[in-house]
Amino acid sequence: MSFEHDYEVFLKIHLHKYSGEKLRRLKEGHGHAEKLFLQHVWWPAIGHFEHLHPEYEVLDFKDGTRYLDFAYIRPPFQICFEIDGYGPHARDANRHQFADNLMRQNHLTIDGWKVIRFSYDDIQDKPRRCQQMLQQLMGRWFGDGQSPIQLNWKQKEIVRIALRSSVPVTPAEVSSRLGISDRYARDLLHQLVEMDVLLPASGTQRVRSYRLNNTAQPFYL
Repeated sequence: MSFEHDYEVFLKIHLHKYSGEKLRRLKEGHGHAEKLFLQHVWWPAIGHFEHLHPEYEVLDFKDGTRYLDFAYIRPPFQICFEIDGYGPHARDANRHQFADNLMRQNHLTIDGWKVIRFSYDDIQDKPRRCQQMLQQLMGRWFGDGQSPIQLNWKQKEIVRIALRSSVPVTPAEVSSRLGISDRYARDLLHQLVEMDVLLPASGTQRVRSYRLNNTAQPFYL
């Protein structure tokens, strides 16, 4: 299924489940930044919305309620995902609000939550880095029924090159960056394809460039 289709189903499910303030916040608070996170980071890295809850309600340490941008509830962990923008609201936060936000996160941690924060700028400008972090998180904390891929230092460096590049990686680029022969560069790239870390981006019988496989199991840098 496409992102737009599954995203619409995801929202409808929670709109049907929620009521009162939770429903209002989902309708009004789930905006551009939250959808951007799902579209540019969560969907390419995970491929589904199972166990994910938007505008999740938690008890506040002041005996009130607060809402998490997203909660991922899957034993043995519960994870809070927050999207932080650097807009006028963030810049104008006073000392009291700053301290209050830190105390809120401390209490979430005490209550057993793991808290992961992404900046809006990283989601927009560096989505693949965010996807990689999310995949590492899932592999380390949940395993997903498979062992994380172990890469040697040359393979890791190729992944770093791919992460930082806006275009597919070529054997010539890998050869130049690592100071190795073109043939050895092709061997390393082929190994990463066999491990599902990379996918051919151009060429059929002879692959000319490669891109990251964002839906593969996690690999650690």
